[in-house]
Amino acid sequence: MEVDTSQFRNGLRFILDGQPFVMTYFQHVKPGKGGAFVRTKVKNLVNGKVLERNFRSGERVELADVEEKQMQYLYLDGDNLVFMDQSSYDQLPFSKDTVGEARLFLKENMEVEVLFWNNKPINIDLPSFVELLVTKCDPGVKGDTASGATKPATLETGAVVNVPLFIKEGDKLRIDTRTGAYVDRAK
Repeated sequence: MEVDTSQFRNGLRFILDGQPFVMTYFQHVKPGKGGAFVRTKVKNLVNGKVLERNFRSGERVELADVEEKQMQYLYLDGDNLVFMDQSSYDQLPFSKDTVGEARLFLKENMEVEVLFWNNKPINIDLPSFVELLVTKCDPGVKGDTASGATKPATLETGAVVNVPLFIKEGDKLRIDTRTGAYVDRAK
């Protein structure tokens, strides 16, 4: 199925150069001279790269047949991460490359959205925030109270994030998975 530029919207998933993309920004432009066009920003669903692309008014794109499934992360098996389909209980191994940086915030039994394109897993959508335990963290230096001072902390998943000086081992933290940044201590 195809759509033209008048049907563009944020979140539209379509095929561009043989790859699935999602539209993150669009703006209809009608210059004084020349034909109208649509200025867009699109994100590749396979590798995460963002492109700026212009489409002539009336140009058509093919919709991507992308399916979302709710899956649960079970465990790490060598170089593969094993996920279970919540509806059929099928277990699927994903390579570390497919999961990418998201693996730094995955805890066992965590539920995630997995995107499939042509029946192959291509991307994982983590929840926006996760709560993780600090497993290693040096104590803050006494007297080092400069505003905004941070120190590295290792989380239970192996991710290292910068945290304020008052954080200690055993604290549970909320982490923004989109940026990998500390948000606050979990209640």
